[in-house]
Amino acid sequence: MICRAMEQMLAWKDSDERKPLVLKGARQVGKTWLMKEFGRSAYESCAYFNFDEETGLHSIFEANKNPQRIVDLLGLLCGKKIVPGRTLIIFDEIQECPDALGSLKYFCEQAREHHVVAAGNLLGTLLAKRPILWAR
Repeated sequence: MICRAMEQMLAWKDSDERKPLVLKGARQVGKTWLMKEFGRSAYESCAYFNFDEETGLHSIFEANKNPQRIVDLLGLLCGKKIVPGRTLIIFDEIQECPDALGSLKYFCEQAREHHVVAAGNLLGTLLAKRPILWAR
């Protein structure tokens, strides 16, 4: 199962039609591990953000809709430059920040050069209430 998921993520990485990738699933099934392992093995660097642990993240998304501005601020927060195509941006527990969830559509429309993967539990319920463009 892990190999299949990793293969699908690698295909997503190489796709010209790449959109932000959203992993849905119950608690404690390995979403975080999978995202981090994918970033470690397929990218030069990873920028990991957990909305459950880092409440200061919320303000970045409340005040900004421009994906490039968001990426610049996230780079400052994690202390490294986020390079399109070379840095995997990971949003974990994204259900904790509806503005971050909403920002994914702007990444899709305006900043596909950035590789963004997000995960959270209860996303099925949230997505039913807030339709957005999602990778398939």
